[in-house]
Amino acid sequence: MKANLLKFSFWKVVGIILVTAGVYSSIYRFTHGLQESTGLSDTFPWGLWTGFKLWSVCLAGGGFTLCAITHIFNIEQFKPLARPSILMAFICYLLFIFALLFDLGKPLDIWHVMIMWNFNSVMFEVAWCVMLYTTVLFLEFAPTILERFHLTKTLKVIKKVSLVIMIIGVLLSTMHQSSLGSLFLIVPAKMYPLWYSPLLPVYFYFSAIATGFAMVIFGSYQSARTFGRGLQLTLLSKLALYSAIFTIALIVIRFTDFAVNGKLQYLFVPVQETYLFWLEVVIGYFLPLIIFMQKSLRTNRKWLYIGSVLVVAGAMLNRMNTSITSLLRTSNTTYNPSIYEVSITLMLVVLGIFAFKLAVEYLPVFDEVELDEKVTDMGEALPDEA
Repeated sequence: MKANLLKFSFWKVVGIILVTAGVYSSIYRFTHGLQESTGLSDTFPWGLWTGFKLWSVCLAGGGFTLCAITHIFNIEQFKPLARPSILMAFICYLLFIFALLFDLGKPLDIWHVMIMWNFNSVMFEVAWCVMLYTTVLFLEFAPTILERFHLTKTLKVIKKVSLVIMIIGVLLSTMHQSSLGSLFLIVPAKMYPLWYSPLLPVYFYFSAIATGFAMVIFGSYQSARTFGRGLQLTLLSKLALYSAIFTIALIVIRFTDFAVNGKLQYLFVPVQETYLFWLEVVIGYFLPLIIFMQKSLRTNRKWLYIGSVLVVAGAMLNRMNTSITSLLRTSNTTYNPSIYEVSITLMLVVLGIFAFKLAVEYLPVFDEVELDEKVTDMGEALPDEA
């Protein structure tokens, strides 16, 4: 392990630089406060970190989805993907919590939600669901750690209650994935029409499923390349198709809402919001659909990976647009994230990647038996491909 940690590559050096800058920015943020360290204000209190939190939760959608598929509906063929999806979800929720600590004006008071209950607040429900679901994710991933250290007695206990834990996890994740969309329902007059809709809870839930599948593809491919392992191409290709199905559902929901509520004219107004909306839709919807709906493309590792990257990028654009772009016009102000906000966000991304890499390298996350051929070239085709 020490030998691997001491090996330096270009990206590892970049990561170290970003983390070092992020640590400095973190110290500055907590010693100087939000006003001096961010571009936020009383007029516009939600910024880059809020968008990042929404995105990180969206990326975790593969966790509850794969758990439901494999352990509740008992579809055996996808079980090799359950552990990596749970690991990614766990890391994404930890990133959400860390980002929240930076975003709160008084982070030391975060424990107040545990004793000061407000049942009329959507944020109260989200806070408790995040706390409970993060705990559930840890318990779901615990067998991987217990197997690594041969703690068989504890492993047997966890396995006996694993089904109950996973059912609770699916319920909690379903609740707060949609509740994050409900959070924006309280500001209908402040949001730009292209992003506001009474169907936001449904939209957030479906997009988390579509993005979660893509994130599993992305993580599996990167792990295969990094560690020279095989790629579960057959299973990942099916996940790509499922992601495409939910993406089609999102398109239907969103554009039907525009038509029913008389918002189609906003699609062609020459303003910044329109351009960002179409960028989000083209990158996150149309381009991935072109790839995932064609069997010849989604069974090719290069295009499968590109499609997953596009979905993940589209989800990021959507969450940033929902939490920032949609609110800027009515706020009558400007918002430019400070260098400290950007630095801390990049640090969290690097730490998440490093945590995933470390876990995959030293824990039995991927099922070696189920893997297809090794990945040597990003564009290499399968033997049965033309």
